[in-house]
Amino acid sequence: MDSSVVSVINLSAYAIYFMLPAYLANVTALAFGGGKPLDFNHKFSDGRRILGNGVTWRGTIIGTIIGTVVGFTQGIITGDIIQGFLLGLTLGGGALIGDACGSFIKRRLKLESGRPAPILDQLDFVVGALVFASLIVVIPVEMIVIILVISVFLHLGANIIAYLLGIKKVWY
Repeated sequence: MDSSVVSVINLSAYAIYFMLPAYLANVTALAFGGGKPLDFNHKFSDGRRILGNGVTWRGTIIGTIIGTVVGFTQGIITGDIIQGFLLGLTLGGGALIGDACGSFIKRRLKLESGRPAPILDQLDFVVGALVFASLIVVIPVEMIVIILVISVFLHLGANIIAYLLGIKKVWY
């Protein structure tokens, strides 16, 4: 196999491993969410909800904890517990803040909760995670591109599975 293909495969595998705290935080927030909305049902100046019912305190807290635990575990594996903990926290928490920002944008675009916003739905949490993680480490541009591409497909695949399992009401 061509060495450049092997290099892309290796970088792709590392990108998934690197993003595990964000991916698992995002899916955990969905699976264990519910309860009090993060925006406390408040409305923005445009009269629409700030975020909506899908972004909750329980999901945000549990998702951030799971992301942090995953990063901490990765830190144990790599021998850098502090960096693992900090990356888990920033990737997990950043993913959920990014998701909340996506919800905010959707409300401003007058899209109701649960309505599709292609690309925004798949990448809001990824951008949030990468922005926050960049406070801890330098992320090479080629890895960011691979993460963005992989995340679109992983997100859609995970949503289809969640829909088939009855966790989500829509497949997207």
